[in-house]
Formats: sequence, C-alpha cells, structure tokens
Amino acid sequence: MNKTIKTALISVFHKDGLEEILAKLHAEGVTFLSTGGTQTFIEGLGYPCQKVEDVTSYPSILGGRVKTLHPKIFGGILGRRGLAEDEAQMAQYDIPQIDLVIVDLYPFEQTVASGASEADIIEKIDIGGISLIRAGAKNFNDVVIVPSKAEYKPLLDLLNKKGAQTDINDRRWFATQAFGVSSHYDTAIHQWFAQVQ
Repeated sequence: MNKTIKTALISVFHKDGLEEILAKLHAEGVTFLSTGGTQTFIEGLGYPCQKVEDVTSYPSILGGRVKTLHPKIFGGILGRRGLAEDEAQMAQYDIPQIDLVIVDLYPFEQTVASGASEADIIEKIDIGGISLIRAGAKNFNDVVIVPSKAEYKPLLDLLNKKGAQTDINDRRWFATQAFGVSSHYDTAIHQWFAQVQ
C-alpha cells in the first residue's frame, strides 16, 4: 500500500548531503521536526522546522543524552495507521504521526579509531538514534527509516522518482538497511567493550 510522507523527523550527525533531500521534501509539503544542531542546519537553509521539545514539552536534558526518547516521538513512529486503538490513543495524547525518520548515528567506530579517551568513546554510544532506527524499521508498514548517510542517496532517488509516496517494498528495503546499521553499530560497541576488559 502506498503511503504519503507528511512529517519527517531528522536527527543526524553528518549533515552534508541533506540539502537536496530537504529541498525535495519541502517542495512536497513535508513538515520537518528536529533537535539541536540538525534543527539549526535545517532552519539555516530557510526551511521551517518544529522543535522536538515543542512536541514533547520537555527540554533536551543530561547534556543532550536525552532528546528524542519520549512517548510522543516514539508513539508517532510506532503508532499503527489504520488500527483504531492506536489511532485513538494518538489522538488522546496528541501524538503526531511521523512518516519518515532520517538518522545518522554518533561516529562510534571513528571515535575509537582516533585514540579518544574512554569517556569520549562512551559519549559516542548513540542511544536515541539507535532507538529511532529500530522503531522506524519495526513499523516499516507505515514509516520510512533512513538509518545512515549511506541511505541519503537512495532516499533522494526515491523522492525524485515518486515524490513523497512510498510503497511497502520501498519501506521494507529501508528497514532492512536499518537493522543492518543497528546490528553493525552494536557489534562495534560490543567488540570495544570486550577489548577493554
């Protein structure tokens, strides 16, 4: 079944390569939702962008460790469209539907390779981003998940070809990439922990 992208949550480490995607999404009338540096980047390009904090009514806390981890964000990604119970709860708790999630994780492996301190390496273990990836991939029936910079171009190609419309095969392909990204990321973290015992 075709789905229309109306709202995109964008939370990325690498912002280069997003310009064309944002231009295309904006032209398609997609609403942007973001945090921190990504929000500043989007607004710097001249596009309106709603703050995640305005949706959650909660600030970014603990030095940025907790930004997107909130029921209004994860409910918006995981809510099943067309399921009456989910839609009723989304309406009851004023949860917005999020149709596209673009994530690029903190660069854990590059931080390890740079010889950074253990404290710096620990801070590059992404929590919110990996959770967004898993949530978007789980609900691929309704949501497009772009899990890393490597998927920016496939998304742009899709937008150029089909506009803001996606079918189940498109969404399943991105979900497959997403679980590959999360698996690789967690494996890298596990290997680092195992080496520092």
